[in-house]
Amino acid sequence: MLLGALWAGGLLFYQMPGPVWLAGLLALAWLLAAGWMALRVARGRADRRVGSAYVLGMACAALWWTALSPSQDRVWADDVAERLHVVAFDGHHVVLDNVRDFTWRSEQDYDARWVRREYDLQQLRSADLVMSYWMGPAIAHTLVSFGFADGRQLVFSLEIRKERGESFSALGGFFRKFEMTLVASEETDIIRTRTNARGEDVYLYRLHALSQAQLRTLFTGYIDQARSLDAAPAFYNTLTSNCTTIVFDLARHIAPGLPLDYRLLASGYLDEYAFDQGALAPGYSFATLKARARITARALQPQAQNDFSAWIRRGVPGTAQEDQP
Repeated sequence: MLLGALWAGGLLFYQMPGPVWLAGLLALAWLLAAGWMALRVARGRADRRVGSAYVLGMACAALWWTALSPSQDRVWADDVAERLHVVAFDGHHVVLDNVRDFTWRSEQDYDARWVRREYDLQQLRSADLVMSYWMGPAIAHTLVSFGFADGRQLVFSLEIRKERGESFSALGGFFRKFEMTLVASEETDIIRTRTNARGEDVYLYRLHALSQAQLRTLFTGYIDQARSLDAAPAFYNTLTSNCTTIVFDLARHIAPGLPLDYRLLASGYLDEYAFDQGALAPGYSFATLKARARITARALQPQAQNDFSAWIRRGVPGTAQEDQP
């Protein structure tokens, strides 16, 4: 009863229209009433009216939950205003509309730019795991950056599709508070905004020994996700549909035996999980890999303005810049 009441209380708080204080007041009133009902049941003093009231409340919450539907049409924040659109894909060449290429000076000061990009998947050469820490060591946002023979990089990031003025809430993500979106971006946008504009701590690891076919499988998985979200909206879920679960789901396409692990939920430790599975550059301890993967300081240096992608990889094991200090 208490678990059900907590879920219904969260639904009230995060989905009730109107001011936040009113939603909080209603959620608190429901929780107090449900707690009183649970106490009556525990003491054997509940009658039929108490049980009926609880069942009715939970039934209303369940009906409300099923009636919630995601949308493509809201007043979106600028950085998620456009949907990634696959213009053409023949298995080898892909044309993408609405690749993000913002110039960020701060979180509020930026030049918005959405561009069309073409990529030849036969020129795929690498994939890097990028982890951006924004809320302590246990929580990180997970991105994957694909490298091509001509030196270009394309980053995919599954994110909440914020409405204008809205901010992320991990708890809200359990209650269908946010739609999700797949962002494809230049590294000078999506990595630099985290290191330079937001002040997050960012790490980059080269994923080890992926064949051309495996790289294409991973990339194609993101293309499939982009097409799905372009065709129909979907809710973000903090537990089951987030930036880390998509990486794990796609990784299982090339390594079906990957085990489930608590570090898939505590996303800040995903790099350690990848190390244990042999997915990072060999010949190094995890501590050494993590120390050399930290790109935050390099991203902030003036030299990064010239060739951002090459500069941030200086000293990162497994990359062409591995031996550069």
